[in-house]
Amino acid sequence: MAWRPGRLRAPADALCPWREKFPQVPVAEQAGRGYAGYVVLRAAARAGPAVVGRRVHRPALGMRIGPVTHAVLHHVPAPVAVVPHD
Repeated sequence: MAWRPGRLRAPADALCPWREKFPQVPVAEQAGRGYAGYVVLRAAARAGPAVVGRRVHRPALGMRIGPVTHAVLHHVPAPVAVVPHD
């Protein structure tokens, strides 16, 4: 999949309703290339609390998180909130 600047609008558009609902919460958008876990870890190292998501599914072995959330939980020095989503 080629990198195109037009793809950066989707995350910004997804954040719009939340920015309107909680205007007092500062949000910084950042895009990067590379392994997602590494890109998020670099950004989170310069930030305050980190918020990451995990998909809601109920496998037989219990709740699971993905590799990016796992990396953030284990390597970001700031507090981390894991928020389940669809």
